[in-house]
Amino acid sequence: MKIHEYQAKELLASYGVPTPKGKVATTVAEAEKIATDLMCWPVVVKAQVHMGGRGKAGGVKVVKDMDGLRAAAKAILGLDIKGSIVRKILIEPGVDIRKEIYLGIIMDRASQRPVIMACAEGGVEIEELAVTHPDAIMKLGVPPTYGFRAHHLRDVAKFLNIPATAIKSFNAIMNGLVKTFYEKDCDLAEINPLVINGTGEAIACDAKITFDENALYRHPELELLRDDGEEEPLEVEAREKKLNYVKLDGKIGCIVNGAGLAMGTMDIVKHFGGEPANFLDIGGGAKAEQVADALALITSDPAVNTVFFNIFGGIVRCDLVAEGILNALQSLPNFNVPIVIRLSGTNEEKARQMLEGTKLHLAATMAEGAKKAVEISNRG
Repeated sequence: MKIHEYQAKELLASYGVPTPKGKVATTVAEAEKIATDLMCWPVVVKAQVHMGGRGKAGGVKVVKDMDGLRAAAKAILGLDIKGSIVRKILIEPGVDIRKEIYLGIIMDRASQRPVIMACAEGGVEIEELAVTHPDAIMKLGVPPTYGFRAHHLRDVAKFLNIPATAIKSFNAIMNGLVKTFYEKDCDLAEINPLVINGTGEAIACDAKITFDENALYRHPELELLRDDGEEEPLEVEAREKKLNYVKLDGKIGCIVNGAGLAMGTMDIVKHFGGEPANFLDIGGGAKAEQVADALALITSDPAVNTVFFNIFGGIVRCDLVAEGILNALQSLPNFNVPIVIRLSGTNEEKARQMLEGTKLHLAATMAEGAKKAVEISNRG
């Protein structure tokens, strides 16, 4: 789950991280009031969207007076940044930037541990820098056995060449970032840029945090930070229906039970030259209603021209899946999207009997089903 920059800064500040004292506005009038209360110029006006590349899209402006603020607020509110409409802007004091640094912690699945990443070149796209200048980035794995320790902090500060005047504030940032990451079950917590200002102190000028969705039940307060308006509408609907769904760019809608099988299904669709329209895992114990919900959800995406059911009946019975498909088709009288079905496992024969006489395309194997789905999709 992603949150906005201002929310990430508020969370980090609660852990002792120094941040600019800004506030969020949704109208030009609110922006004027915030700027008046700050009583300082220049101020920065920043679009609050989950998409990256705000600066290049005109979503970040530094202004020196109230006229400039009004013009910036009018220009940014309502701006379309990669399909995301700006509804909130952050107004905060300008910072005297003398040095920019990148600092972040990410959960590295390969090493199965959090990894601290640091770079003396902040304010840049860290992914691009990792390709062009990998030696400029420090990657420090934190052992899960004993976690983050003082020597890690010293190693990072030394790599970044933090000046003596900024050591105290940098330590506060580093410790606050680590505590936030661990205590809030983050996937990613980054500050970019972390700035050394004109007085020689470190301050977090921008922040990005994402949380592990599977751990949100431990943090009900974080759920309140979710902005559904920034998320894909179909993903919001799927979450409400307890479906694991991620929208992709293809034309073949995949409905699968089990995350591993879902990944394998997307791979085999691509192997035969097709493009999956989604990741959708209905779960190992899915009921007929969930199957019907999944089919309705998938086909509400106008890009989908073929549906591929790939079900292995272990915990979930194949006949229940077949029942869900038939129920969904009855509730969707104008449904005309071809469906390819591969059912294998518990009550497989019963499911096949239930589906006989329909216009559905049955496949005996996963490969056969994927190949048939790609052929039908390409014809469409």
